[in-house]
Amino acid sequence: MRSKTSVLVEGALCIALSLVLSNLRLFRMPQGGSVNFELIPLIVFTWRQGLQWGCGAGALTGFLNIALGGYVAHPIQALLDYPIAYGVMGLSALFPGKGFLSRFSGLLVAGFVQFTCHVLSGVVFFASYAPEGTNPWVYSILYNGSFLVPKILISGVVTWLLWKQLERISPSGA
Repeated sequence: MRSKTSVLVEGALCIALSLVLSNLRLFRMPQGGSVNFELIPLIVFTWRQGLQWGCGAGALTGFLNIALGGYVAHPIQALLDYPIAYGVMGLSALFPGKGFLSRFSGLLVAGFVQFTCHVLSGVVFFASYAPEGTNPWVYSILYNGSFLVPKILISGVVTWLLWKQLERISPSGA
């Protein structure tokens, strides 16, 4: 059993690394959103410490993203796009087990819930960005899917590769 202090320190380091990695973008969308590696430290932390700690670290990362310049059009939009969307990454620990299938299944559930948060925010608060005559739901799904699907898949594969190395180095503590 690890002490609460060591888990908090690990969480703080993963949050800080996530914030740094959010600025290393592979691709950036014109109205916000990007493909980057910010989810990797949150996923690793969640797989190591579990759902509750992962949700907390993700939500805190979301609040810090707002504080560091996140776009806020409305308080509900801010909650959907930041602390809730990042907090649900804790769901990546939803399925117990150490195998690829259980870990990746949890990540896909977390990614889908995060995608849902962003789509709802897009429909409710950013429908005016949709081209004339375009259904806001279709626009929001396509817009958010264009960066979230690659981001989640890339993060999942990279995290899994890192995880395998962590298990090799420290089987009991990966």
